[in-house]
Amino acid sequence: MTARPIFFQPVFKERIWGGRKLATDFGFSLPDGSIGECWGISAHPEGESLVKDGEFAGKTLSELWSNHAYLFGSKREGWFPLLIKILDAQTDLSVQVHPDDRKAQELENQPFGKTECWYIVDCEPDSQIILGHHAQTREELESMIAEGEWDHLLKQKSVQPGDFIYVPSGTIHAIKEGIVILETQQTSDITYRVYDYDRTDDTGAKRELHLEKSIEVTTVPDQPVDLTPNIVEEKGLYRKHWDMAPFFGVEEWIIDGETKEISSGHTYSLCSVLEGEGSILLGEESISFRKGDFFLLPHGLDRFRLTGSAKWIISYTG
Repeated sequence: MTARPIFFQPVFKERIWGGRKLATDFGFSLPDGSIGECWGISAHPEGESLVKDGEFAGKTLSELWSNHAYLFGSKREGWFPLLIKILDAQTDLSVQVHPDDRKAQELENQPFGKTECWYIVDCEPDSQIILGHHAQTREELESMIAEGEWDHLLKQKSVQPGDFIYVPSGTIHAIKEGIVILETQQTSDITYRVYDYDRTDDTGAKRELHLEKSIEVTTVPDQPVDLTPNIVEEKGLYRKHWDMAPFFGVEEWIIDGETKEISSGHTYSLCSVLEGEGSILLGEESISFRKGDFFLLPHGLDRFRLTGSAKWIISYTG
């Protein structure tokens, strides 16, 4: 049987900082509440993607990973490694940090820490993120957190649509209000909250902070990473590639018209459609996609053409 794209149903998460923009911008049918996250491709036990239709309809991504290894090139052990999200920050997210794999195993008995990256889908003018810190020693970090010296501790960075931000584990960070991002991350939901602006919930309670673990896992001094993309232009397709080996790679694909026959170049690819619509052409067959779709290009789908006007983000493992 010819390999075909496998489309997934997203999972939505209510967050104190979320809103309803995922419905207006992407046409998602959201549950009630302040929805901050769309888990588009996920095998995490807290939110599993289901296959929409076709041969594997109703199966979870983790079932495909465990029982249909040929879709991914070979038998893989443990959890599916990546989680793809869209986040809608209507207000500031908490200042937080994630552990690396070793610390995740040591502190939480979880297989993966959380290295992630952000593609800025949309943002308000003059939007900023928090990325990194100014402390030179762990003792200085601990002191500045204890004294609440946030203006002196935290680094801020201006962003605009189309920016790419790499957030290795151990990096203090926060998405701020008015920003929508596409996030590629390791399959982990371990978050240590450093600061939450003294916000309270409906009952007047503040959210829990995790200061001891935060200080333990933060990279000190800060080690910013600014990746230069590799760009390839060809008929009908513009490709921009960021490599974050050994964790994952990410590509921006801008489709304009009809491409020649192409390959993703990866063992398997996780695709998120951020703009427009079009079709994947497999011989005489045409498979439609549109903004808000999430799908897998499985191993064995080696050659195809694309047509339409669209923007994708492709995420993949090494």
